[in-house]
Amino acid sequence: MEKLRVKVWDLPTRLFHWLLVTLVAAAFATGFVGGNWIEWHGRCGLAIAGLLVFRLVWGVIGSTYARFAQFVPGPARVLAYLRGQWHGLGHNPLGAFSVLGLLALSLFQVASGLVADDNISFTGPLKDLVSQDCADWFTGLHRLNIWLLAGLAGLHVASIVFYAVVKKDYLLLPMITGTKTVDDLALAPARGGGWLAFVAAVAIAAAATWAAGGGFDPPAPPTPPQAAPAW
Repeated sequence: MEKLRVKVWDLPTRLFHWLLVTLVAAAFATGFVGGNWIEWHGRCGLAIAGLLVFRLVWGVIGSTYARFAQFVPGPARVLAYLRGQWHGLGHNPLGAFSVLGLLALSLFQVASGLVADDNISFTGPLKDLVSQDCADWFTGLHRLNIWLLAGLAGLHVASIVFYAVVKKDYLLLPMITGTKTVDDLALAPARGGGWLAFVAAVAIAAAATWAAGGGFDPPAPPTPPQAAPAW
């Protein structure tokens, strides 16, 4: 049977994936260690915020299989997959649910961290937008949600291993090379998501990161000069 290598994941999608994996691992490690590392935990959080905004925009204007309209599954697609009748590229229906869950939990983790306050060494850059009681509440949810996020990420990894070992379908390889070998010649390669779309997505992500870091906060008042000693 003739096989064909087709483009599935564009470079921006692949970079997003691996940068997110790296930054989430760094955020988890620095948050767990705490102490002087908590400042880096906040920096990782802001970087993750920018990545997530980029992915949301790219899910609208990116290439074919990166778009939410293409891979968000409906009941018919899920049923076809469970019956072994689904044939396509990109995320399969169950994998799509996993991706959407990870994005949702990551967005909540970032949003709660922006207004968190542990009353010790970390205050989110947007904490002043909420009351102290609300900040304390979000801080607790931030600490709880990390375990939900870790659990879903672990399940995601386990499913990738299952597909590789049992079904001989190596899902990670296309996320590295961008292409996949298929025997269904009717499957179309990814299209769209050019440089103009990439620049627009990066610009929106950069603006969102600036705002999340307190970019709209008024500048701090200058330190009043100290009076000269009277002698």
